[in-house]
Formats: sequence, C-alpha cells, structure tokens
Amino acid sequence: MPSTRTYLITGATNGIGKAAAQAIAAQGGRVVIVGRNAAKTEAVADELRQASGNPQIDFLLADLSSMSEVRRLAGEFNARYGRLDVLINNAGAFFLRRQETVDGLEMTFALNHLSYFLLTDLLLELLKASAPARVVNVSSGAESGARVDWDDLQLARKYRGFAAYALSKRFNLYFTYELARRLTGTGVTVNALHPGAVATGIWANPFGRLGGLVKPLTRLTMKSPDMAAETIVHLATSPTVAGVTGKYFVDMQERYPSRASQDPAAAQRAWQVSEALLAGLTE
Repeated sequence: MPSTRTYLITGATNGIGKAAAQAIAAQGGRVVIVGRNAAKTEAVADELRQASGNPQIDFLLADLSSMSEVRRLAGEFNARYGRLDVLINNAGAFFLRRQETVDGLEMTFALNHLSYFLLTDLLLELLKASAPARVVNVSSGAESGARVDWDDLQLARKYRGFAAYALSKRFNLYFTYELARRLTGTGVTVNALHPGAVATGIWANPFGRLGGLVKPLTRLTMKSPDMAAETIVHLATSPTVAGVTGKYFVDMQERYPSRASQDPAAAQRAWQVSEALLAGLTE
C-alpha cells in the first residue's frame, strides 16, 4: 500500500492495539497511536519506531472515557493531519464494579462504545475525503451474551461486569452495521472483529484480587497479542477486504455474530440512543 497512508489506532499503548500498531507500521505509512499517559505513550511510540523500523509513528493523548477528551482528540487530529485512511477503534476495558465517567455515564458503555461512535463521527468527513478509507471496530464474541434493556442501558438498576462488557460489545456491532449502511457509496468501509480470548491486562479486572494469579494462566490458554492483532491488521491493510463492509471477522475470516446483533431496527435504535446521550452532554 502507498506509504502516504495514515492510520489512527486507539488503545495502542499495550495489548492487541500495540501489536497491531507495530505490524501496521512495519508495512509503512504514518501510524498515530492514542494513549492516556503522556510518558507511557511517548515511550511506546519510541519503542514502535525501533521495532518496526518506521520513523513515522506519532502519538496523541486522550482519556477516551471523557467525551470532551474525544472531541479534543478529533480536533487535534483534524488540525494536524491532512488525511485518514484507516481508523481503528480498539480502546476498551472491563470494570468489575460500576463506575461513572466525568460525564455521568456508565464507564464501560462510554469507553467501549460511545468513544467509538463519537470519534468516528468527528473524523468522518476526513475519512470520506481520504476514500477509499476504512473503519475497523474491535468488538468481541462476548456480545452474544448481551441482554439489551433499552430502559437501563447505563445499568443503574443492576450492574454486573460481564453484562456491561457484553452490552458494550453488542453496541459495537450495532454501530458497525448501521454506519456501514449510512456510508454506502462513500468509499468508506466499516467492519468489526472478535480478536479472540487474548492474554492481556484486561483479564485482571474481571477477577478482582485474583487477577494477579489468573494472569499467568492466560498466557498458557489464550492467544498472544500478536496473534490476536492479526485480524485487526488484516482488516486495516489487506487488499482482499477492499470494498468489503458491514461484516464481522474472526481469525481473518468472515463469520456471523449473534442473530440479535444483526437486527437492523435495533442498530438504528442504538444509533439514535447514542446520539441522544451525546446530545445531552455539555460540549
């Protein structure tokens, strides 16, 4: 692919995001990673330059659980870069106990879904101007266990960590399918993926104090970040998926997620709910 291509990857300071950034950078082009901590993000950018042999690795800072931070990030990217060929929405986390963001939103839903929704929307014109362009959304097979209570998407009545995570990953798919429909004919494709069970730090939170004991076991039973990142890299760079949109991939192959996630009416409703939640915040 031409070396002029520009990639933006959220959640790229560790795990599969970092592995994907390195693999993509090795193919050339400019890779912009997003992290929260300035020192760590700068160190990772330096590490990726060395590992990939690509000096064109930049970084931007944002706490993506804050919608004002998402807006600032998009503004900085739009001001600094003249194109965006691939946006990879990867940032996400699991929270054992219910937390609220600075916006008063449930943390899992805000970080894992609304950040995807808002950042993509704010960068959409640049993506269209750079077409053919791609959006890659990292979802999860956990979405199949989601129970969508449209009257309590913030899980204020009853919170369980796995339920919140599954719900956010279901909304990743709703977002993918509805965005793909809306972008028909623009030259911008949108696909989602399940990276598999990955041996990353995300597994510390589900087990609370036992996280430190569980982590060594994940290395034996789960995919490495490099292996899990392969599908992200495939969707971001492979010519074999050029023009493919509105699909779900596992192990670099198109697969079918839960039937419920493919409901177009639910996807449209999820879009409207997301817009309403964001409209209710002070910009």
